[in-house]
Amino acid sequence: NMAGARALMRASGVASEDIGKPIVAIANSFTEFVPGHTHLQPVGRIVSEAVKAAGAVPREFNTIAVDDGIAMGHGGMLYSLPSRDLIADSV
Repeated sequence: NMAGARALMRASGVASEDIGKPIVAIANSFTEFVPGHTHLQPVGRIVSEAVKAAGAVPREFNTIAVDDGIAMGHGGMLYSLPSRDLIADSV
């Protein structure tokens, strides 16, 4: 009867009437550290509202944000592209 799963869903804010609806995961790389990602928090909200309007349950999660500019000038610049693989694996 999935009582445990339902309890976890309820604890994360899913309403009783939404249990059983499709769940749509929304990956968001919003962060205050990377200028190119600072606008993504409201974008995630817009996507969530569209998912709700379509009759599904949105569940947003964060992933890593990479900024090539921050990495330049030190050893971290060697890891910009490999870190994108890590991001893809986290999704």
